[in-house]
Amino acid sequence: MNTRFAALVLFFSSAGWGLTWLPIKALSDQGLDGLHLVFIAFGAGALLLLPWLYRQRRQWQHKLQLMALVALAGGFANASFQTAIYHGDVIRVMILFYLLPVWSVLGGRLFLGERVDAVRLLAVVLCLSGAFIILDVAHTSWSGVTWIDLLALGSGMGLAATNILFRFTQDIPVMSKVAAMFIGCTAMIGISSLFVVSAASLPLPQAALWAVVYGGLWLTLITIGTQWGVTQMDAGRSSIIIVAELVVAVASTAIIMQTQLQLFEIVGGVMVLVAAMLEGSRSEEPVPTV
Repeated sequence: MNTRFAALVLFFSSAGWGLTWLPIKALSDQGLDGLHLVFIAFGAGALLLLPWLYRQRRQWQHKLQLMALVALAGGFANASFQTAIYHGDVIRVMILFYLLPVWSVLGGRLFLGERVDAVRLLAVVLCLSGAFIILDVAHTSWSGVTWIDLLALGSGMGLAATNILFRFTQDIPVMSKVAAMFIGCTAMIGISSLFVVSAASLPLPQAALWAVVYGGLWLTLITIGTQWGVTQMDAGRSSIIIVAELVVAVASTAIIMQTQLQLFEIVGGVMVLVAAMLEGSRSEEPVPTV
């Protein structure tokens, strides 16, 4: 497998994640609450993927514990991020979430024996610096650590763990693992909603239907693309490319909302893209350590 192609798939899937604000905003305008949206969308994706999970059962039945870990880590990553975004300061949550490359590089080194070479270190520094510049860390208030901060931090760790698990379980089909991830997220969002006080009423049928379409098509396709790409390359490398979704989100918002990008957003975006290109242009991974 040419990892440049996998990097390209991962980049475009990440771009799809960066554009998810469009359907989310549209559904929000229809009165759909954030937690209801996530529950319906991931639930729809889980139902869509159940036939693959059933057909491929012989390839994962002997590894139920690993599949449970995929469901737990993937479910926690998505559920905690969405809960943190819903209740916390968006910028602060994003900053903590986009520490993802740090956890991925460390996890890949510790659990998969992935070597961290000079190019990867440079890419991580560029990626994190660019993300922090885009998110304007210097002007973010950091008074006191809250449970929302812990959820945001944990969501990045959860996604790093999910990506490492996807790479570790190469013999289990990606579709089955994505199905487990969606089931885990649906279950966790359903459980968390029992403890979260929401003033939103139940969604209207039309909004719920569009949420099903969003989850069954858009969300499912970009998740499959992302997780397939993750299985083809080092965890640290994939996490750096994934952060490109932040650049797509900022740029698309500026274009569609007809607002002007600030200089710091442009500089930060270029840094993240350079980091993604550094990793994406390599046709081979660093040689793993023994």
